[in-house]
Amino acid sequence: MSLLASILPAAVALLAGLGGGVLLARRVAVPRVEHPVPVDEPGPTLADLLLRVFRSSDAGLAVLTGSGEVVLHNPRAVELGLVNAGVADPRARTACRQAAAHGTSDGAPGALPVEVDLSPLERRGRGPAAVLGQVRGLGDGFTVVEATDSSDVVRLEATRRDFVANVSHELKTPVGAVGLLAEAVLDAADDPTEVRRFAARILKESTRLGALVTELIALSRLTGAERLPELSAVDVDDLVSEALARNRLSAESAGIEITVDRPSGLEVDGDRTLLVTALTNLLENAIAYSPPEASVSVSRRRIGDTVEIAVTDRGIGIAPQHQTRVFERFFRVDPARSRATGGTGLGLAIVKHVLANHGGHVRLWSSPGTGSTFTMCLPARSADRSADRTAAAVTTTDPGGRA
Repeated sequence: MSLLASILPAAVALLAGLGGGVLLARRVAVPRVEHPVPVDEPGPTLADLLLRVFRSSDAGLAVLTGSGEVVLHNPRAVELGLVNAGVADPRARTACRQAAAHGTSDGAPGALPVEVDLSPLERRGRGPAAVLGQVRGLGDGFTVVEATDSSDVVRLEATRRDFVANVSHELKTPVGAVGLLAEAVLDAADDPTEVRRFAARILKESTRLGALVTELIALSRLTGAERLPELSAVDVDDLVSEALARNRLSAESAGIEITVDRPSGLEVDGDRTLLVTALTNLLENAIAYSPPEASVSVSRRRIGDTVEIAVTDRGIGIAPQHQTRVFERFFRVDPARSRATGGTGLGLAIVKHVLANHGGHVRLWSSPGTGSTFTMCLPARSADRSADRTAAAVTTTDPGGRA
């Protein structure tokens, strides 16, 4: 139970006493200071402090009588829809009657709260989509409702369900294909040509399955609590060269020409393996969605304190309504094309999380029929950190300057 919940019974008793004409005379001593407050100046009463806590709470709080009338509420209760025009939500009043009927007579904190869904029946602009209320009996017919915005929890749960459903669907396809192809191999055991053909397809599906599992593990690490390795200086030119080497074969097979600008000499702080993976994914995506004989370009530059690495293709482009979703897990602009190229639908999601974990972001420009540009934006390695690295290298040498 929260600290706020534990002091609410006392707060309500005090405030109810104030409403009945009984004042709390005890005052809280003000800490001694040198200047300018006199040491004998009285501080706020305990009732004042409890009321301040009540009003400033992030949760919506409302105290109700046995008949459902609102005795006291804070501004947050109005924002969450718990109280409207001085009247409590009907669902909260019903829950309060249940809590009062089953609660302890003295409002002991050990009493189990009654939970109630207070989500708005109609969405009000940018208001919360989901509100959860907990009702506790305070004794003497009084109850307190604590409402919290649970929109993030609901969205997270929906994302988790979608993710599990998508993973199940994506894994089911290659696993099912491998099973069917294995049966075909057994049926064609006496035909070497057919065996080789089905075996090649099994290899293709198993490779796709392996890639999917690998990317799921990588994405899980990026979005989980696992800490990233220690960041170090990463040469942007080496980063581009390695990503190009990884995609050279697929580009040649697709007849895609990759052009690169001149070396930049730029550096960023990061994990080299993760950054190479992110850039490789962008290049793979550009090659997969470009027509044969098209070109893909890679450029790098520094703007202020940001290093930008851009990958531009002349492919099918992305419609405006899809541009905000391309970084979602398993989202595909063209599912048929993605399946034909063996895509997992996780590449851009990995790019997004790699950059976020490096304090950067990915930017997208696209026009249908013209092409797309994905830009990795990373904090540049500052001059003082480069100097620190140089100084550290110097300290590893002996006085004569020999390593």
